[in-house]
Amino acid sequence: MKDARDVIVRPIVSEKSYELLEANVYTFEVPRSASKPEIRDAVESIFDVSVLRVNTLNRNGKRTRNRRTGTWGKRPDVKRAYVTLAEGDSIELFEGR
Repeated sequence: MKDARDVIVRPIVSEKSYELLEANVYTFEVPRSASKPEIRDAVESIFDVSVLRVNTLNRNGKRTRNRRTGTWGKRPDVKRAYVTLAEGDSIELFEGR
């Protein structure tokens, strides 16, 4: 099994992720090779919460253009995990200040 800190890369901070906090759903960036059971175990071990559901989403990177040379590049592909926690559990990392 992988180390839990290798499975969870970083939390996603966006308007959509903050809106999902009301439904007790937290969003994380994970490696493309991470599976749902690995993500579940990593979140449960790092934050000491119980996970009800894990949904994943593969997002392709956008195509970008270099203004100076006119060449095209690409942003990296990203996999996101939407983790639903049990009632009463929360992660303090996402709480407002």
